[in-house]
Amino acid sequence: MSEHGCIHLSNFKAAKGTQPYKVIYAYFVACTSTEARKRKAFSCYCYICRCLGPRLHSCLHCIFFGCFVSGHIQEHAKSKKHFLAVELTYGMVMCFQCGDYIYDRELTDIANERDAKASKALGLPISYRSWEPSANEIELLRLHPRRRRVIENSTIGLRGLINLGNTCFMNCIVQALTHTPLLRDFFLADKHQCQFRDQPGSCLVCEVSRLFQEFYSGNKAPLILHRLLHMIWTHAHHLAGYEQQDAHEFFIATLNVLHRHCKGSSAHTHSSPEHCNCIIDQIFTGGLQSDVVCQACNGVSTTIDPFWDISLDLATDIPTSSSESNDSGQKSSESSQKSNEQEPTSLIDCLTRFTRPEHLGSSAKIKCSNCQSYQESTKQLTMKKLPVVASFHLKRFKHSSRFHKISTYVAFPEHLDMTPFMSHYRNMNNGHCGNTFNLLPDNRYSLFAVINHLGTLDGGHYTAFIRQQQNHWFKCDDHLITKANIQEVLDSEGYLLFYHKQFLEYE
Repeated sequence: MSEHGCIHLSNFKAAKGTQPYKVIYAYFVACTSTEARKRKAFSCYCYICRCLGPRLHSCLHCIFFGCFVSGHIQEHAKSKKHFLAVELTYGMVMCFQCGDYIYDRELTDIANERDAKASKALGLPISYRSWEPSANEIELLRLHPRRRRVIENSTIGLRGLINLGNTCFMNCIVQALTHTPLLRDFFLADKHQCQFRDQPGSCLVCEVSRLFQEFYSGNKAPLILHRLLHMIWTHAHHLAGYEQQDAHEFFIATLNVLHRHCKGSSAHTHSSPEHCNCIIDQIFTGGLQSDVVCQACNGVSTTIDPFWDISLDLATDIPTSSSESNDSGQKSSESSQKSNEQEPTSLIDCLTRFTRPEHLGSSAKIKCSNCQSYQESTKQLTMKKLPVVASFHLKRFKHSSRFHKISTYVAFPEHLDMTPFMSHYRNMNNGHCGNTFNLLPDNRYSLFAVINHLGTLDGGHYTAFIRQQQNHWFKCDDHLITKANIQEVLDSEGYLLFYHKQFLEYE
């Protein structure tokens, strides 16, 4: 990333001005309206391989889109002598003669001005570009030379965590949170406004902000999280004590306390009185739609509930007893049928089962608001709104006649498309929306953290795999950080899975 300018870009601006960049940035980078996103979806694909990416660039000299990783934009630059191109996710200008992305103050001001107008109009408090350095970050690199050594193989942001005695459950969650891109951007930009100024040491968000600064300071020594542990004990009493805790329970409790301690902006209004625009809800909150269909009149009762994560069953066996069957034996038959189902072998299997219609049975009749009588019904869960970070909890700890762990291997992908589990996608397949698949928003995610539980319930241990930059993986085992590869990650057992949305949209 060069911050010294480029003679080739300067010559281009002298001849053609900044209008070509303004047009590309306005129509294909900062798409803030539904129509603009549709236009981008139809237009932005590589003219050679017809793919949507990866790292799609637009030629600054002519109308041409080409992907960077496959080398098609490079081929175009070489054959046409068009050496300047705009990266369409972050708006950075690449000069193929210099072989680098170029910092240009004038173009940076254009991008920042448009982003500021869009954010102000939509009431958005933060920028949504996080996977690569933004124009503001490039300016920071220029103004602070000591911070320029964040290169491709940099390990800044990697720090081990001392185990304080059965605190591996906390260490792995902290590793996942500190490598959540938008959360990192928020805290490193000092966005938090403390609402406990008169109570020093009471705000968990301030403590997490301090931890982010420690993680990305460049210091390699392992950190001790005694202050964080004490604050969690104070605000989540059920986690207090020195015994081993569940990492998933700690994750939800931490989000809950952070959510309570955040001070969200009131500028962005919402129809729901429960809506919060704090950084936790902006990143982790999704909407789960529940449709209950009356079997008598087909009336549909719909509710939408917020969620921070999705817990997915792994076991299919359902114990039955004589008390579970009715006169017709229907409930016993349903339970027997469920117990004979094949256990899920992949995350997709789990999500498919989670979002399929479920017959509630005659023992769970509900009063239909349409026909005003108690009727049997079916219930289906789908995703109404997806969060920026989708976290999945594989329910490996099972309560039945005894408490035991399910160690079944469940395959999970590096890249996940959530479109088949969306509410509007199911409506389309039911014939309600016509053939508009290409107009759907992009619901693709990339894996960036995996938490594993090793061993048994009595002597278990938590570790984490985290993604550093684009393609570098590391295993975090308390104070020990070791290099890993994606295959090791995908071959792991998997307990908590964290996915980050690849393309972020303005609301």
